[in-house]
Amino acid sequence: MPLSEQLSERELRVLEAVVQTYIETAEPAGSQTIARRFGLGVSPATIRNTMSELEDKGFLFHPHTSAGRIPTDRAYRVYVDAIMRLSPPSHEQQHTLRAELAVPRSAVEEILRRAAQVLGVLTQELGVAVAPALDQVVLERLELVQVSSERLLLVFNLRSGLVAPSAVQQVAQILNQRLAGHTLKDIRATLSERLRDCGGQDDRELLNIFIAEGDGLFDLSHDESGVVLGSAQMLADQPEFASNARMRELLRLTEGRDLLKQALESRRQRGLSVTIGAENPDARLSDFTLVTSSYEAGSLKGVIGVMGPTRMPYDKIIGLVEHTSRLVEGLLE
Repeated sequence: MPLSEQLSERELRVLEAVVQTYIETAEPAGSQTIARRFGLGVSPATIRNTMSELEDKGFLFHPHTSAGRIPTDRAYRVYVDAIMRLSPPSHEQQHTLRAELAVPRSAVEEILRRAAQVLGVLTQELGVAVAPALDQVVLERLELVQVSSERLLLVFNLRSGLVAPSAVQQVAQILNQRLAGHTLKDIRATLSERLRDCGGQDDRELLNIFIAEGDGLFDLSHDESGVVLGSAQMLADQPEFASNARMRELLRLTEGRDLLKQALESRRQRGLSVTIGAENPDARLSDFTLVTSSYEAGSLKGVIGVMGPTRMPYDKIIGLVEHTSRLVEGLLE
């Protein structure tokens, strides 16, 4: 049974009021405040009784001796699934996104970096992204080329849906011209810049794959990350991270990135995904919500979204994340 079906109409309305109040104020919501702000047509005493029932059912709790209540993860889940009304991005927000992302001939990495950054600014959360992965591309055939008596070259022929046959030779020429003679470390650090202004319409998609996977292709140590993050300062300014302990936890997540990579990689096939608090498989993410949307480039899939505390304006953020993923998708076509 869906969680919302466990609640009466009055309980749903009171729950909505508590969630919205807490999202806006970061303070526990009291019955007097709810009665004054939302005009539910019942007395503060009735609201207080309803809030007590919601607490008994696991949708609210009250911290310490406060008379106000705070939503639980279950409350946010009901709010997202059954109560909230999506708010599309404003015209100003859409303009900001288009202006930040529509940079001519940008590589995948640069598009995702900009997308994560601007999403973080617009939502006041941490923007996150993962580039398309080649492991979902269909292998058509393998070729072995003997380079010398001791060396073999393994060639993968992939069916990605992105590359015209005539583009392959052009891309190989571009890569040799721009990369030969440089160390792998330099190539990883400057790949996007070196390939930004080259290539035409036919070979841009293949060049973008090289740029997106450059850290792995040109890193023989196989130290992979693949996660693009916006500025963590957006989260650091929120009251949930006022304590030193919470800030250290946030820094561990953003600096290590392995946990975020694992969480985001699993979302490539999901479309829109909202994972709230304890719904995250790893307990280290139990204080966070991840809102992501997958995007496609040919047969390749990536992920764009935000991470923040469970107290977030879901109605606005979901619309921004979906809109951004469609813009990214359009730029990669």
